Amino acid sequence: MIEAGSVVKSLAGKDKDSYFCVVELIDNYCFLRDGKIHKLENPKRKNIKHVQNTPYKLQSEALQVNKHLKKAIDGLTNF
Repeated sequence: MIEAGSVVKSLAGKDKDSYFCVVELIDNYCFLRDGKIHKLENPKRKNIKHVQNTPYKLQSEALQVNKHLKKAIDGLTNF
């Protein structure tokens, strides 16, 4: 189940196969950040059908600073 703090993989669009952290869910859309292109100030809105949930979830302290968010996502997804 996708919820705030979940790490998701994009399935469609020009950011396909990229990983993001979910900020919030509104209706059928989720707002995503990655700390690189889509920073804290400018989350990306994406249809929930176009993302795939992963087993990872980030703690709230990693979500407060772009640098920490980027490092956390890269650490989880570069294996």
